[in-house]
Amino acid sequence: MTAEVSTIHPLGPTTVEDWLAEEQPVDGSRLELILGYRYMTPAPGGWHQHASFQLAKLLDAAVSEAGRSDLRVLPAVAVKISTAFRTGVIPDVAVVSAGIDRTSYEPDELVLAVEVWSPGNTREERDTKVAGYASARVRYLWTVELLAGKPAKFCCYRMGETRYRQEVYAAAGETVVAPGPVPVTVVTALLS
Repeated sequence: MTAEVSTIHPLGPTTVEDWLAEEQPVDGSRLELILGYRYMTPAPGGWHQHASFQLAKLLDAAVSEAGRSDLRVLPAVAVKISTAFRTGVIPDVAVVSAGIDRTSYEPDELVLAVEVWSPGNTREERDTKVAGYASARVRYLWTVELLAGKPAKFCCYRMGETRYRQEVYAAAGETVVAPGPVPVTVVTALLS
């Protein structure tokens, strides 16, 4: 007798619409939706917020200098990654091609997502989010990994035909030009 093992995980009961209707926690935690399951991340700490803020400032300045009035840089906004796969996330920084008069954004309006990984972010969470951004065909993804006592790891990805291609990797405090809707010079030593 052989046993069959299914590797397909059933979708959870929560829809993207249910998730959007919920109030975000008042303590600064973030409630995201991954494959139909609510996923709560703790409130970001100072180290995390510093890196997010630095990148948001750089992106906002670059977008403004390039005269791109069609783009907005927003911290921590809801993005409906996939209604079919019941996934909605809150990137740490988002560059969107839509107005600021809304509470959530469609995946095709998200031009660049920035995720700052803290030690509490699991590998599964990171992989699931990256796969979600890729399936939604978000053109650019930047990730920052914060490591105690070490420079931040900064990676930039561009969407290829079917998956992300890494274009920038910095782990020793380098200054790099990050790809995006506009190029951005990032002094990665200032992120940690």
